[in-house]
Amino acid sequence: MQLQGVTLLGVKTPTSVEAKSTDMDPTTENRIHTTITPPSGWRFPNLGEMWEFREMLYFLALRDVRVRYKQTIVGPAWAVIKPIMQMIVFTLFFNGLLNVAADGDTPYPIWSYAALVPWAYFATSLNGVALSLVSNANMVKKTYFPRMLLPLTKVIVPCVDFLIAFVTLLLMMLAFGYVPTVNALWLPLFFLLMVITSLGVGLWFAAMHVQFRDAGYVVSFLVQIWLYITPIAYPSSLLEGPAATFYMFNPMVLVADGFRWALIGTDTAPEPINLVSVVIAVIVLITGLLYFQRMEKSFADVV
Repeated sequence: MQLQGVTLLGVKTPTSVEAKSTDMDPTTENRIHTTITPPSGWRFPNLGEMWEFREMLYFLALRDVRVRYKQTIVGPAWAVIKPIMQMIVFTLFFNGLLNVAADGDTPYPIWSYAALVPWAYFATSLNGVALSLVSNANMVKKTYFPRMLLPLTKVIVPCVDFLIAFVTLLLMMLAFGYVPTVNALWLPLFFLLMVITSLGVGLWFAAMHVQFRDAGYVVSFLVQIWLYITPIAYPSSLLEGPAATFYMFNPMVLVADGFRWALIGTDTAPEPINLVSVVIAVIVLITGLLYFQRMEKSFADVV
């Protein structure tokens, strides 16, 4: 018969679990002997198996949400404090000292905050996915479950912070006399692109981080660099020529400009060339899934 969801010590993800009963002693009950066959080759995650463990995904996410602001003074307010502080710094230095203006006549604070809200989610989820296996090393070593649940948890939990910051953004817009445009119907697609990008890049680093701890430092450095090659503090319209074309390969450019265009109606609307960044994000996600699953059989031994 087939057994699924068996909890074993240091088990890699099995494609199947074969079990049989044998009479070892007339005075003892039949015992089940389990043989685990680790998968091999390049493959995508087993969606059926992940669906069977959906409750575990829920409880992992709930645990992270509860732990996130445990024993903090302001609690969930940190979801707003960080992007607001970044908005203030950008306003003082880029707008005040360097005279960097927002697109059109949009006030710079609300213009920059509209891009900082999705960026805060992206940075948090990318770091979380990249560190998800090492930070849960005990679970990976001792318990059998689809390892893909850990990275997925790290893209679900930051949604709580995103919702809090997004509501704050809407209140700021009302205070400045702005209301979301009809283009806001595109927001779910921009959000999906943001999730795909953070999960795809994060899966590559999560698998590498198990064997090479240097990957954790690289991720922190990458997020800092990525912030400044994304139009958060300055408009993408400042770039011209070949540099602007290459710049559009960054998926977060479409996300930042898309959020501003959808919410406050800036002049910088998505262009056909931005579809290149969507293709790149999808390729990174697909290859990240394949690489993660390829390396999964060694996670418990190395982590």
